[in-house]
Amino acid sequence: MRRADRLFQIVQILRSKRLTTAQQLAERLEVSTRTVYRDIQDLSLSGIPIEGEAGVGYLLRQEVNVPPLMFNEAELEAIQVGMRMVQAWGGEELSSAAKQAMIKVEAVLPSRLQEYQSLMFAPDFYIDNDEFKFLDVLRKSSRLREYLLMDYRDAKEEDTQREIRPLAIYFWKGIWTLLAWCELRADFRNFRVDRIIHLTKLERHFAVSPGEEMHDYIALMDAKYGDESKQK
Repeated sequence: MRRADRLFQIVQILRSKRLTTAQQLAERLEVSTRTVYRDIQDLSLSGIPIEGEAGVGYLLRQEVNVPPLMFNEAELEAIQVGMRMVQAWGGEELSSAAKQAMIKVEAVLPSRLQEYQSLMFAPDFYIDNDEFKFLDVLRKSSRLREYLLMDYRDAKEEDTQREIRPLAIYFWKGIWTLLAWCELRADFRNFRVDRIIHLTKLERHFAVSPGEEMHDYIALMDAKYGDESKQK
């Protein structure tokens, strides 16, 4: 649980107006009592009217409303634009999730922002949906570290089949690109997602391999191009 979520939960628990000990809070939130004491202190310093003391218990004698989300116009616009881009280019599963997430965000907005709409859009009427049909599989397999067998057509229209370890997916210059460790080349390779012909899960998982992970690739690119980009 994130610390911000934990602090929110503490306030909600103490709103019951029952004396609650640090031990009870710790057990409910699955943290140490030391962490609870520190959280209580930080909440009190931030203005939350918590009464009580260590060894006795804590409660809220005043009603406290803690809004779960507060945005200004720029923050809301950033969320709207991001959600629209995900709906258009994020694949079927993330597109659906983005729509539902935006409904939840709009439900808790203050009245002055409920009608706010950004004029930046990400239309999908000109996009071939087949271009993104493998995104859901690639995203899940990257997270679960699943081996994939990939049929791929390169820029020269040549077809190859490769066993890969998907590491991450990047969207740059308007194109989704897969970063993977290619077993055929025993090296990092980048593949355009729209050139993938077919994917098969091999029902095997790959372990962490030093020198063959995403952060290793980033370090290599930084070493190769970092100084060059700083000079521009």
